[in-house]
Amino acid sequence: MSVAQPESGAAPGAPGPDRRRRRTGVVGVIGELLLTAGVLVLLFLGWQLWWNDAIMAGQQSTAASDLSTRWLEEGRAARGDAEPPAPADYGEPVVDTADHANGEAFAVMYVPRFGADSQRNIAEGTGLDVLNSTELGVGHYPGTQMPGEVGNFAIASHRSAYGGGMHEIEQLQLGDAIYIQTRDGWYTYRFRDLEYVRPETVEVLAPVPHHPDLQAADRLVTLTSCNPLYSTAERIVAYGVLESWQPTATGPPAEIADVVATWEA
Repeated sequence: MSVAQPESGAAPGAPGPDRRRRRTGVVGVIGELLLTAGVLVLLFLGWQLWWNDAIMAGQQSTAASDLSTRWLEEGRAARGDAEPPAPADYGEPVVDTADHANGEAFAVMYVPRFGADSQRNIAEGTGLDVLNSTELGVGHYPGTQMPGEVGNFAIASHRSAYGGGMHEIEQLQLGDAIYIQTRDGWYTYRFRDLEYVRPETVEVLAPVPHHPDLQAADRLVTLTSCNPLYSTAERIVAYGVLESWQPTATGPPAEIADVVATWEA
């Protein structure tokens, strides 16, 4: 009885050509699936970090414009035909003492260095329901001071994705204006300093940053965001000092009146 011999060139026990082709086909399909998955992930990241970011930025900007316009209209209605008060009569900044609920918008931030459409609503709280919101985008740290108050008005926002309310924070230059509008009026802060800290460095939120045991004498604003871009490894912190304030009845500060007028269009 003769024994069947393997095909020429094939070792005894080696898979035949059909099995090799099937195995190669399976590997090829898996490779194509992994490649497709990788492309889909990149497309999603691009949508999330660029396209969706741009859409949300526009929505947040529009929402802030609407709130600002409503307060301006209320101010004009309250003033009626009377002349706005002279600057010397503005007195001490009015401080909002209301107990705002989480997610409630109580102010608008506008930083010219961030761009002409950088206006954002500021709401109470710094959770994702505020920072990722299509109508908010900037959150106020509960327990820190309010606009115009002695101490530290501390706020947070994303640098990338979800509207990127502080995308250009690292571009701030000494003396740059940081405008905060509330129902009561406009508060003009001037940028003074920038620093980078670890996420757990909560002392930057103290009435006197890094010195929680000291009594505050200045009226500060503190902007916080993640750093570097697309990372939460550390925090970038910008500090400003209150320069002036004016009531709503006087309209916006003269240097941004033209920009604010476009919000009402």
